[in-house]
Amino acid sequence: MIHVDNLTYTYPQHAKPALHGLSFAIGSGEIFGFLGPSGAGKSTTQKLLIGLLRDYGGSARVLGSELRRKPNDFYERIGVPFEFPNFYPKFTALENLQLFRSLYKCRTLDPLDCLARFGLADAAHLKVAQFSKGMRMRLNVCRALLHDPELLFLDEPTSGLDPVNADAMKRQFIELRAQGKTIVLNTHNMHAADELCDRVAFLVDGRIRLIDSPRELKLRYGSRQVRVEYAGEAGETCSRDFALPGIGDNLAFTELLRTRSIETIHSREATLEHIFMQITGRSLLS
Repeated sequence: MIHVDNLTYTYPQHAKPALHGLSFAIGSGEIFGFLGPSGAGKSTTQKLLIGLLRDYGGSARVLGSELRRKPNDFYERIGVPFEFPNFYPKFTALENLQLFRSLYKCRTLDPLDCLARFGLADAAHLKVAQFSKGMRMRLNVCRALLHDPELLFLDEPTSGLDPVNADAMKRQFIELRAQGKTIVLNTHNMHAADELCDRVAFLVDGRIRLIDSPRELKLRYGSRQVRVEYAGEAGETCSRDFALPGIGDNLAFTELLRTRSIETIHSREATLEHIFMQITGRSLLS
């Protein structure tokens, strides 16, 4: 779906490049995340991949075409819910979607079905001016999916959502992947990246430092240990770590399980946040 080789970009009147030789490929039916702090180059990369920025160096092929020569139907095949949604506030949600739907030549989805999918069915006839930020974010995704795109670009899609609606939004993205859609996600939310992404790219100062699946990264950089928390003699919480390899034959481990009141048992894999800091020396929020 996307193949990028040695991609560079410098904004006009800026001496320093925003992107330094990015190379990566994103396959069909994959959720691929760019993970990095603000200013890392995530938004610049996305703007290039959707054709908003030109005069780049290197090669960027999306849906089989070099972006310098993108076909006329390019925007019929991609969906982009921008981070800051803009709608006509005096129109209802349904009127907004019907308007945007009319701009496409391709087959479009039923706006009411889209609204229901994201929990907005009851707000279909409500003016957008009355929407909360979270409702606008969900409506924003509805708009991006109206024309049933093959490729979806997301920029902090759960920003402004409460935990319930954020979880519902993530489930919709997983369902879209199951339907064969490809999703490119920009985020500094490592929990969202961990839950959603098949692979992530660590992006810092316009450079990709590492690309791999969250699972492989956590296995590679995590500690292969198990921590057991248990009640001590005086009722206090105690903890003890055991090596994961051969733990079934570890007599001290099995004795602890047999004789103590166990409170929690956790493997000690690293989080994406810790791995990012270890690899880049930077925080995701810096």
